[in-house]
Amino acid sequence: MDAKQELLNYKKALDRKLDQYFSRKLEEMREFGPSARGAVKSIREMTLAGGKRLRAAFMYWGYKVAGGKDDEKIIEASMSIELTHIFLLIHDDIIDQDDFRHGIKAIHKKYEGLARKFYRQTEPKHFGESLAIIVGDMAAAFGNDIIFNSDFEPARKQQALSKLQEIVVNTVSGEILDVMLEAKGKATEKEILEVHRNKTAKYTVEGPLHLGALLAGTDKKDLETLSAYSIPIGIAFQIQDDILGVFGSEKKLGKPVCSDLREGKQTLLIAKALEFGGPAERKTVKRLLGKRDVTEDEIEIFRNVIRSTGSLEYSQKLAKKFVAEGKSVLEDLHPQRNIKDFLTGIADYIVNREV
Repeated sequence: MDAKQELLNYKKALDRKLDQYFSRKLEEMREFGPSARGAVKSIREMTLAGGKRLRAAFMYWGYKVAGGKDDEKIIEASMSIELTHIFLLIHDDIIDQDDFRHGIKAIHKKYEGLARKFYRQTEPKHFGESLAIIVGDMAAAFGNDIIFNSDFEPARKQQALSKLQEIVVNTVSGEILDVMLEAKGKATEKEILEVHRNKTAKYTVEGPLHLGALLAGTDKKDLETLSAYSIPIGIAFQIQDDILGVFGSEKKLGKPVCSDLREGKQTLLIAKALEFGGPAERKTVKRLLGKRDVTEDEIEIFRNVIRSTGSLEYSQKLAKKFVAEGKSVLEDLHPQRNIKDFLTGIADYIVNREV
């Protein structure tokens, strides 16, 4: 099985469902007026502008692991994790002060522009961030609502809704530590991997797999095996994401390269460059870390330091080690070959992907 192609196929099927969902929402919300409907349009635009639908695909395959048979029901239900994802991204863009997401203006920047044009009596930045927080809250409500109204047994829906809240709490816990480490200006590998565990692994891989499995009616053993697979795979995903954030292309990323550098974010690449580098290399990293107006030449200097210190090689090897660890538990999972093929293939894709 070509896991990457399977992911693309799932994205196409899910995007059709999402488009239909937003059309229904816009119709339902006519009585709320143009401002509320404008918020729905903003969520739709951001959702459909990009994204691999990796979380939704994991939710689908978690359902399959637990013996789920109704593809239509789980595809519709998997929209929930995408709307939850959008809610968290909208808030994350405010925290990170990112101007773009998926190649379009971030929600807070969109509303900031609206204020500059139509509401000149207000402070544009505050207006944009305030509206983006509210729009993010709306997307979160949609995510819950999708599971609540899905066509599954009430007890399973209750378990899934509880799991969805747990996913958000885990993600927020990781975000809290991430922001604090950034403010502190330094972090250990252990602290960074703890952020990756909560903010990415439990959110991007484990949570969605568990959601799908719970809707199918899983047992404790499968959940434990899915966790043993998910945590190392999710950590590898974030390590690779951080590598791409430095060495990828802006066009493929949908946002500026080295945004983590500009924000002063503590990544494994930064931590290891500071640990392995000599005095001059450490001085360069510290000088550029958190510099909002970093130039293209300075980005290239930073990339060279990440290479020369061995930080890039270390991070790549660690990501591959985590992927191997996650894949090693799959023999205990499920006799159905295509399920293992997807989970193995997507793990390899995660660590080798270019975007």
